[in-house]
Amino acid sequence: MTKKKTATPHTKQTKPSSRHKAGRGHCLKLLRQLSAYIDGELASDICKEIRSHLGACPNCEVFILSLQQTVILCRHRPVPPLKSADRVALRRAILKKANAK
Repeated sequence: MTKKKTATPHTKQTKPSSRHKAGRGHCLKLLRQLSAYIDGELASDICKEIRSHLGACPNCEVFILSLQQTVILCRHRPVPPLKSADRVALRRAILKKANAK
């Protein structure tokens, strides 16, 4: 029995450049700011640092492209109608989680 090869996405495989701040910590710091970055809510110096990191870190670059595409798709979908009871249940669940922290 032969194994079937599964298709893998074609991404540019580059080695991080010397300007890439290696380490998981820097990538996590960047990931925490991605939502604000995509929404254009960050100062220009922080955006410049993020763009520099993305240019040197293929994993983060792929992740942000995927996130941007997801945001675009979500923004172009109609908001599903919620029944009143569903709204109440959702609000209670959110408040319960928020108060648990």
